[in-house]
Amino acid sequence: MTKKRLVIFGTGQFAEMATYYIERDSQEDIAAYTVDRSFFSENSFNGRPVLPFEEILESCPPSNFKLFVPISYHSVNKQRQFHYEQAKNNGYEFYSYVSSAATIADNVTIGENCFIQELNNLQPFVTIGNNCILWAGNHIGHHTRIEDHVFIASHVVVSGSVVIGENSFVGVNATLRDNITIGKSTVIGAATTILKDAPPYSVYIGSRTDASGLDSRDLKRL
Repeated sequence: MTKKRLVIFGTGQFAEMATYYIERDSQEDIAAYTVDRSFFSENSFNGRPVLPFEEILESCPPSNFKLFVPISYHSVNKQRQFHYEQAKNNGYEFYSYVSSAATIADNVTIGENCFIQELNNLQPFVTIGNNCILWAGNHIGHHTRIEDHVFIASHVVVSGSVVIGENSFVGVNATLRDNITIGKSTVIGAATTILKDAPPYSVYIGSRTDASGLDSRDLKRL
């Protein structure tokens, strides 16, 4: 059976980062890039063709191609979720990149369309859902479950037996204590320590677990 070639969604910095890792740390053959037609502005990127997302079913059918959708956390990961689910409904399978410089216990479960960078430490019995991004240098403690469409920035410490709900965002240098549940679509800002359960759709910023509210720059990014 012929190995499926890879199409990467995007032509921005995330796609450039994904290309860098994949070219140096995998056996994948990157065939093309794809973007929404409304963002289509160039015919090539990194020496490969760029195709409108609305047309890839014809030009790159699921029988011969798979997708990688490394989109950022904007709109609390909703943009990445939308394109992932649209492509899945069209029959595509997905590639997950897991760095060879990450430490992954042998019983960790990782879903599809995940982007796990170097120096992540995933302890035994960890479960990572679909469409998740773990930037570099995180510690994910034993028996932790990260649900679908989550973004974890760099140098986050997640203690054991934590649940992080779908579509959540955890910022740089945040710390989550053990045996807590983070509700879905929760935003945890940089350097924030969470010591108790967080209800869905909550926002925490700063060093206090009861702090809430984001400044205008944070809101624009999310």
